Amino acid sequence: MSPELFPKDAPLLSRDIRSADVTDTVLAPMGRWPGVSWYILFGIAKALMLLLFAVVGLQFVIGLGIFSITNPVGWGVYIVNFVFWVGIGHAGTLISAILFIFRQKWRTAINRSAEAMTIFAVMTAGIFPLIHVGRSWVAYWLIPYPAERLLWPNFRSPLLWDVFAVTTYLTVSLLFWYQGLIPDWATARDRAKNKIFKTIYSLLSFGWTGSVRDWNHYERGYAQFAWISAPLVLSVHSIVSFDFAVSLIPGWHTTFFPPYFVAGAVFSGFAMVVTLLVIMRKVFQMEHLITIRHLEYMNKIILTTSMLVSYAYITEFVIAWYSGHQSEQYAFYNRAFGPYGWAFWVMFICNAVIPHAFWWKSIRTSLGAMFVISIFVNIGMWFERFNIVMSLHRDFLPASWGEYIMTPYDYAITAGGFGLFFTLFLLFCRTFPTIAIGEMKTTLPNPSGTHGHGHGHGSHHEKGHHAPAAGHATPAHTGAH
Repeated sequence: MSPELFPKDAPLLSRDIRSADVTDTVLAPMGRWPGVSWYILFGIAKALMLLLFAVVGLQFVIGLGIFSITNPVGWGVYIVNFVFWVGIGHAGTLISAILFIFRQKWRTAINRSAEAMTIFAVMTAGIFPLIHVGRSWVAYWLIPYPAERLLWPNFRSPLLWDVFAVTTYLTVSLLFWYQGLIPDWATARDRAKNKIFKTIYSLLSFGWTGSVRDWNHYERGYAQFAWISAPLVLSVHSIVSFDFAVSLIPGWHTTFFPPYFVAGAVFSGFAMVVTLLVIMRKVFQMEHLITIRHLEYMNKIILTTSMLVSYAYITEFVIAWYSGHQSEQYAFYNRAFGPYGWAFWVMFICNAVIPHAFWWKSIRTSLGAMFVISIFVNIGMWFERFNIVMSLHRDFLPASWGEYIMTPYDYAITAGGFGLFFTLFLLFCRTFPTIAIGEMKTTLPNPSGTHGHGHGHGSHHEKGHHAPAAGHATPAHTGAH
């Protein structure tokens, strides 16, 4: 493919796309029945979600014994899935907050979907600790509040740190995501013909009028949320890594885990965003808004974080060798060549080898190639967490050594987590504006059409999230810049 496919000065979107085209395309899925492909995907996802609920219900009746949880491998796939899904949620905050702070215009096509992915991924992650405690109906004991029980959580426990970190992350991400939706709900309100939907959208938009005053408050609030959210990208998965790092297990007890986990979280999160956007742009005919160029930028970040993760893998082995500590050295030798060595090499090939195909622009801009590679990346990242947890199967005493052999219930609850996530995301695509209309219009090279005259929504400024110019706060401009 020609290296001049995307010249540096070329616009992100075609010059033929008008401001009204953006609104029509984004709101179209909310006002019509979806196609057959959406129903097929939704049916598969819903079946897996129901499988999750069935396995959880069976666990409540029979107990945790239906899974392969053993001594010394205590958490099994529960902690694997928890860390995996928390990591998936990192790309949304990174795209929304950090790329907004650095004024990266290419984020406008993907930030709304990435934010939704963050919320659904964290919700999915939160299920696994709750059901792992066994008596899920008393999981509220994890929350420190005065009670007659005289039972207070142990503040030195990483599990309690996760409660604070994950709930804070979910709350801020939810507020950040919803604030961005308010102008788009107003656009949907003005377009709605059904009185019921018009009332619903009116409530969701909080009386948005599109006035200069509204936009000023909106921009200030959005910027504040961006600055608050940015440190969460680093803090949340660092705290999740403490689940392992504060222990005394060889291979876990290291200060290297926080940056290692953060890099892996961004890596897997961006790969999941690519997977979702390739599907979404095809199912809802958004190819002209979510372009190959948008996806190529994301593939470049996947390539960069792949190299960071690869460096982390190599560093772990070098540190173990250099330490001269026999238990540490054995832990990593066993990880690569022990009973679960196959899982290590699956992880290494998927995360450290396959993404290097993105060095070639022809692959970086190929929908089929990026879709397959993004799936391999998420397979590899799931096995990364699996490898870390399986380190427990060789404990300090050979008498307690054992192997973790997954049962059908382990596979079912893992697949069910994916089912829940994709069910929520497909419903989001059907009922929410999946692209930030106002922000997208700020990137249009010719908002009013092909003639280059006049100024449509968002054409009065270059960077997203500025108040509209005076005189633009008319009823026709209530939902977008």
